[in-house]
Amino acid sequence: MATIQNTTIAPTKLELLTEWVPKQSWYIGYNATPELVKAGGFRLDDPDGEVGIEFMVVADVAAQEEVAYLVPMGYRGAALQDAPGEALIGTCEHGVLGTRWVYDGVHDPVVTAQLTALLRGEAVAQDQDESDTLDPTVTVLGTGPVAEPGVEVVRVLRAAQAEEGAPTHLVAGWTWPDGTSARGTFATMTQH
Repeated sequence: MATIQNTTIAPTKLELLTEWVPKQSWYIGYNATPELVKAGGFRLDDPDGEVGIEFMVVADVAAQEEVAYLVPMGYRGAALQDAPGEALIGTCEHGVLGTRWVYDGVHDPVVTAQLTALLRGEAVAQDQDESDTLDPTVTVLGTGPVAEPGVEVVRVLRAAQAEEGAPTHLVAGWTWPDGTSARGTFATMTQH
C-alpha cells in the first residue's frame, strides 16, 4: 500500500503542472498560464516499490469554461532511460526522498503497466492523500479485458454516465472548484 509522506516538495506538483500542461497538444485553455487547482485523483502501487504512481486531476479556474485535466505521473529517484523529451514534466526536491524526476505517466512503463493491471482487475486504486487506504470510488466497468490490451488515457475529463456495453474503462471522480462532484471515464482499454 502507498505511503504518503507529509513533507515539502519544491517546486510543488501544481507549480510543475502549471508550466507543463499548457505545452501539451490536449490543452484547451486560452491562457498561456493556467490557474490549476487539485480536483481529485488516486494512486497505484509499483510492485517493486521504486516508482510513485499518481493520477492527478487538476481544474483550470482561469479557463472560460469548466475544464479538468487528468495527468498520470510517475515519480522516480533517477531519470527514466530512453524516455522521449516530452515525457519529463520536471524535477522537484522531496523533503524525504530527495530529487524526484516527475514523468508523464503515459510515457512511464511502470505507470502504464499498473494502469493496465487495474483495468484487468489485478491492481487496486488507493487514496490520493491517505496512506494504506483503498479508494473504492475508482471503478472498472465494461465488457472485460482484451487479449493484447492497449490503454488510452482521457486527458480532458467530461462528466458522464457509464455506457452499457462499452469497452473496459476506468471511472473515477473529481470535484470542481465550486464543490460540485463529477464522475467520468479516466482511461479505456483498447485493442492493439
